[in-house]
Amino acid sequence: MSSDASGDGPSVDYRFTLANERTFLAWLRTALALLAGAVAVLHLLPLDWSDAQRMTVGLTLTVLAGVVTVYAPLRWYHVQKVMSRGRTLRMSLLPVVATFAIFLVCVVILWGNLR
Repeated sequence: MSSDASGDGPSVDYRFTLANERTFLAWLRTALALLAGAVAVLHLLPLDWSDAQRMTVGLTLTVLAGVVTVYAPLRWYHVQKVMSRGRTLRMSLLPVVATFAIFLVCVVILWGNLR
């Protein structure tokens, strides 16, 4: 195995590097989708909701989009560094957090439409 350009360890198989980049781009697509959902709830959809309901859902989606946007490049860099050093990669907590937040948004949307 050859050493990588930074001298940190063995070079990473390019397939893993490309998979890491695809994951990074998937996180960015997720952030864009969350942001589009926030814009739709706040400005486009003719929902018969109170301003508080719209703001709760819209701001939750916007904050989650911001968190994902900040997380994506940090995670990409961390994974690349861990792979280049041949270390074990720990699981990320963000998929669980994002799933829970989106579930809560779904509950608020259902509650707002059933009232």
